[in-house]
This record gives sequence, structure tokens and C-alpha cells, in this order.
Amino acid sequence: MTRVVIATHNQGKVAELRLLLAETAPGVELVAYDGPEPIEDGETFAANALIKARAAAAHTGLPSLADDSGISAHALGGRPGIHSARYAGTRDEDDNIDLLLTELSGAADRSAHFSCAAALVVPASADGRVPGREVVEQGEWPGEVLEARVGTGGHGYDPVFRPEGETRSAAELTTGEKNAVSHRARAFRAIAPHVAALAD
Repeated sequence: MTRVVIATHNQGKVAELRLLLAETAPGVELVAYDGPEPIEDGETFAANALIKARAAAAHTGLPSLADDSGISAHALGGRPGIHSARYAGTRDEDDNIDLLLTELSGAADRSAHFSCAAALVVPASADGRVPGREVVEQGEWPGEVLEARVGTGGHGYDPVFRPEGETRSAAELTTGEKNAVSHRARAFRAIAPHVAALAD
């Protein structure tokens, strides 16, 4: 089995990504990252995903996967966007949701979308014969921000996000349903062939 590091300390995300890649990259063992967290100071989801994947690859010497994701409300000019995880300044999910709902209070346009950038960084071989490489794939999940929380599943902004074409919030979807259509699922499905190729 080829080992690939998942550059996150979030065990929920590790489990989610293992499910997403189990069928598409069967020859790859995904391992959790235990190194330091880099400063995410990129200006895009792709830039931040690469920062995390590069840091994990440098720390472990192994191919590394990372993602960066967030929600963008159209009436707020795309906020919170790349600042989604720390939007309220506390890194608390409930605080972030409360701020988003407050800022959208009374807004006629509640459309929004989740974005995810998935990055794979493969370090060069020690002898220099195999060059390093980087791949980034992205996915979006359109929908709207609800006026209040609905559902108890998922994480982050899921309780206040209703996907396009759905009557339920993202927090009411099963794990399987979410993994079939979410922004993260779309980004990692796109990058899965690059991950699977590592096992060839």
C-alpha cells in the first residue's frame, strides 16, 4: 500500500476523506497528519490547500493531501469565503453561524455556495530521479443560507445551508447523500485519479 498523508488534525475530515477515496484509490493508505499546522495566509482556497499539503509533505516526506473549503454568501460579496472557519474570530462553529445569520438578516438574496479546493503534493525522490509535483482540483455546491439552523448532522455551516434542489439542510443529509454531491466530494473525486496513480 502506498501511504498518503491527510494534512489535517480534524479526525472527522480524515474519516470523511477515507470514505470518499476508498473506492477510487484502493491501493492507497490514508494516514493522519501529526505535524505542526502551517499559517494559512493564502488569498484563495487553492492557495491555502497547497500551503497545508506542502507543509505535510515537507514534514513527513510522503505524498500529502489537503483541502480548504468554505461558504460564500452572494449578498455579502462572497464572505465569509476563505475566512469561514474563523469568521467570528473564535473558530467556534456556532459563533460563525450566528454571525452569518446576523449579517444576512433581512437579505432578499440568500443564495450561497460551498467551495472546496483539494491539493495533492508529491515530494521529489531523494535521488532527484522522480520530480515532485502538485495538483489542485476544485468543487462547488450551490444552494442558499437558511434563516435558522435545521438538523443536527454534518459540521460547520451545514445546519444553515440548503443545497440547490433539496428540501433539507445539509445537516439533514445522510453521510452517503452528502458524499455524493458535496463540494468536497466533487473536488476529491476530481483528484482521486492522481492519488490512485501513486499506487501504480
